[in-house]
Amino acid sequence: MKKPFKRILYGGDYNPNQWPREIWQEDMRMFRNAHINSATINVFSWAKIQPSEETYDFEELDDIVEMLEQEECDIVMGTSTAALPAWMVKRYPEVARTDYEGRHHKFGHRHNACPNSLVYQKYAAALTEQLARRYGKTGKVACWHINNEYGGECYCENCEKAFRVWLKKKYKTIEALNEAWNMEFWGHTVYDWDEIVLPNALGEGIGTDKTAFAGISIDYRRFNSDSILENFKMERDIIRKYDPETPITTNLMGTYPGLDYFKWAKEMDIVSWDNYPSYNTPWSQTAMCHDLMRGLKDQPFMLMEQTPSQQNWQPYNSLKKPGQMRAQSYQTVAHGADTIQFFQLRRSVGACEKFHGAVIAHAGTENTRVFREVTALGAELERLGETVIGSMPDAKIGVIFDWDNYWALEYTSGPNCDLKYVDQIHQYYSSLYRGNYPVDMIPVDADFSRYKVILAPVLYMVKEGMAEALEKFVAGGGILLTTFMSGIVGQSDNVHLGGYPGPLREMAGVWVEEIDALAPEQSNTIRFADGTDASCRLLCDLMHLEGAQALAEYTSNFYAGMPAVTRNAYGKGAVYYVGANLDQAALDKVLGQLLTEAGVGSNVEESTELEVTVRQSKTQKITFIINFKAQDLPLPAQFAGKTDLLTGQTLDTQTMLAPYDVVIVAENR
Repeated sequence: MKKPFKRILYGGDYNPNQWPREIWQEDMRMFRNAHINSATINVFSWAKIQPSEETYDFEELDDIVEMLEQEECDIVMGTSTAALPAWMVKRYPEVARTDYEGRHHKFGHRHNACPNSLVYQKYAAALTEQLARRYGKTGKVACWHINNEYGGECYCENCEKAFRVWLKKKYKTIEALNEAWNMEFWGHTVYDWDEIVLPNALGEGIGTDKTAFAGISIDYRRFNSDSILENFKMERDIIRKYDPETPITTNLMGTYPGLDYFKWAKEMDIVSWDNYPSYNTPWSQTAMCHDLMRGLKDQPFMLMEQTPSQQNWQPYNSLKKPGQMRAQSYQTVAHGADTIQFFQLRRSVGACEKFHGAVIAHAGTENTRVFREVTALGAELERLGETVIGSMPDAKIGVIFDWDNYWALEYTSGPNCDLKYVDQIHQYYSSLYRGNYPVDMIPVDADFSRYKVILAPVLYMVKEGMAEALEKFVAGGGILLTTFMSGIVGQSDNVHLGGYPGPLREMAGVWVEEIDALAPEQSNTIRFADGTDASCRLLCDLMHLEGAQALAEYTSNFYAGMPAVTRNAYGKGAVYYVGANLDQAALDKVLGQLLTEAGVGSNVEESTELEVTVRQSKTQKITFIINFKAQDLPLPAQFAGKTDLLTGQTLDTQTMLAPYDVVIVAENR
């Protein structure tokens, strides 16, 4: 595989096929002025380039490719397989999806193809072959973009049959399946594979997010993720026949629950994703998503989509304030992106995304605030050149993120409906973010030996081999933190008997007897050994020490005096167990002690409210300093005397960063 990119790709989704040709050259002129050097094309053009079952028409796409090549634009080539053409659904209605309620869909919307439809696969493969044969060996494509934002589910009879085949491969015997799903409960034992039905509203489903039998619903999630992945792999393999080198991707969606992205990333050359935070999304959560996307392959990623101004599909679509798009873009680069791309380059004239932001607004002029900001950022990225391409953070902290845990924890009936997987992960990440600690988001099968600290909040599902890997990490000198609702079940959501936290019990040195659930208006108090008081909410473990030391105890409710936070020495390392959902100050206190013990340092020597993030190459350390606060903040003293790469100015102790200001400093390693 060749090195993905020689420069930071700067551009985005471009749909000239939606516009008269006389507009195209004006677009090219404006793109040049904005320093835009790439365009993502052909994402939703299936109906245009294949107007009927027997006919393909590439004349317009050929002209678009030639025009962009003359402009020396890097082309991100879509395969157009994300939305079915009307003729296909009319002639073969089985290609459309059946939803959770059991309703078979007609033509419309997008993500509208059954992933297990052989008809869909036939025509998607044929279209991809046409594109790959035509453009794969020309050198005109910088990256292949398969489909678009894969997601959704199908519950048709075809998927039901495919699910049974998938289950046979996984469990081999019907007896093993009954045991895995605990089908003796409620007398649900099945005696034939054909008795298995999909867990939708007509089966075991209880609303879209609950289920009577988590085993079957979790397996359906795995099956659906695998089914959709097979379609990606099909298109990828076809492209590879004609283009053995150009990177192939599809755009992911952060913490989207529907697909196991760590499994998907193994099949992708480079990860790309679409970043659309809400008006009130914490900057720490956006940073966490960037780190997760980087962590999927442990390599730089592509930002495939962001808006230059505002979204259109959220409840409240606020404009980005002056400087916000620039700061957000540099945060993306700081956390590992080698591209900055927008949806979209020209604002659509109609349909549901006509008010989604774009580089060129409906006014069609350069004289807009957004265009000026896009142009200024493009000039800066052009000056940066190859400075950051390929560089990576050097993190000694790994935070485990696992889609099986995601699904299983949120399917669980009890103990508290407010327990959400991503929220719990983000609580710990945000504490590290505020301290400017570099973090890797890692899978459960990561190489733990690379880290000094591993955080595993709500590690509810401990699958085969996980406990042993964590024990090896801690015994060798690592520091592990885990929490309430950890070590509870195995891979089929059956409880590890013998007391919580199951296979983590000996290592943690505690036994959790009961788990109390607190309503939103309820809270408990705790006290640390040094006398510091704090509060906790959501869930509280009632636990007993089995070798661990209590760092904090409850001081309220009937379990006052029982341990709430513990530390247990294990081999050369230690395990911290947090038995309650701590308030921010208490969580910071626990992590502060843990990081001090592990000898893990921050990206910055002094306390600051600025975001300070580092990428490193073999020769350079590149530090990004960004102000996401509403007030001016002083530059940390350690950067005085350094040169800001963006302005060329020498920084000093009097340098202040206004809201959304960015400073980038490069130092030789």
